[in-house]
Amino acid sequence: AAGQRPDVFWASAPDAFEVLKRDKLLLAAPDVDNKAIPARVGSYPINDPQGYYKGQALAGYGIMYNTRYLKANKLPVPKEWTDLLHPQWHGHVAMTAPSRSGTMHLTVETILQGEGWDKGWNQVLQMAGNSAQITERSFGVPDGINNGQFGAGPVIDFFGLAGKHSGFPVDFVYPAVTSIVPANIALIAGGRNAAEAKKFVQFALSQQGQELLLLPAISRLPVLPYAALGGKVPPGYPDPQVIVKRAKVNFDADLSESRYSLVQAIFDQTITFRLKELQAATKAIQTAEAKLTVSGKPNAQASDLIRQARELAFTPVVSASLAGQADFQKLFASNKKEVAVAKQITGLEESWNRKARENYGKAAELAQQAAALIK
Repeated sequence: AAGQRPDVFWASAPDAFEVLKRDKLLLAAPDVDNKAIPARVGSYPINDPQGYYKGQALAGYGIMYNTRYLKANKLPVPKEWTDLLHPQWHGHVAMTAPSRSGTMHLTVETILQGEGWDKGWNQVLQMAGNSAQITERSFGVPDGINNGQFGAGPVIDFFGLAGKHSGFPVDFVYPAVTSIVPANIALIAGGRNAAEAKKFVQFALSQQGQELLLLPAISRLPVLPYAALGGKVPPGYPDPQVIVKRAKVNFDADLSESRYSLVQAIFDQTITFRLKELQAATKAIQTAEAKLTVSGKPNAQASDLIRQARELAFTPVVSASLAGQADFQKLFASNKKEVAVAKQITGLEESWNRKARENYGKAAELAQQAAALIK
């Protein structure tokens, strides 16, 4: 209830701020006396044009990996998302669910925007099929990579950079399909301590507040240009202005916001809740493909079965045309407390879950049939 809410919303997910703004849960952001903060990073506005939130840091999305784990398991250093789709990575990857992590939502959305809906989901599904686990919280992936439980996984940059600079045997790489977007900060409407919250936001955007981001345990990218930070920037520290120039994704926060709940629902119903079946289908496909390669002989029937298996396992259950319909997006963004709306959404989600289970089961069966045909 208003008067009992937190005071500040502070996160690396600009689309989440758009959701809160849409639902009238943000106050106008306070004025900040730091003229050195630029208006944009690349073509992306650092602050909300309507004045409800400020960019407090910059964030990119990429792959964190454990160098010792890779050496022990004879795995190559991943540089692109597609590297994590190779059979040798089966069981060595970890991901978290976008519904549990705003940063993972941004990572999935970045891939979808960079590759397109169908190809993007194809990659996400294959990466999930290679995953040992879908963690329950965003910290589960970097923590697991830091301690050597997992080999690699998609994370926001500061998880990887903070782990590296804190002495863990880890590193981080920005793939070509990435984006640099603001990590924002805002005042929540109905918070208990609006005056103190305003001072906190102003401090976070001050020179001192921005310099704190460079501490090894934090390792965030400031919104202040490096020239304004003098000699405070550590040698070799990632420069967001350089990354944004080579990044292939010009992130569209409005598009991400419009399908925010839809993307989360698809991921949960087809990946989070069906991971074992997806893992089994992925492994069966990889086994059949490996057997075909080793045989060195063309086998049209086996190749066709593998193709069918791949289509079943790695094609999204919601088509690009349906996902792009405004009415369909609005359904998932509407008030789920309304009985009729909740019933409709539940019905759709159950059908996707059922479809995913059937597709993965059939895909595994077809891949096994293909393997049996290869001599």
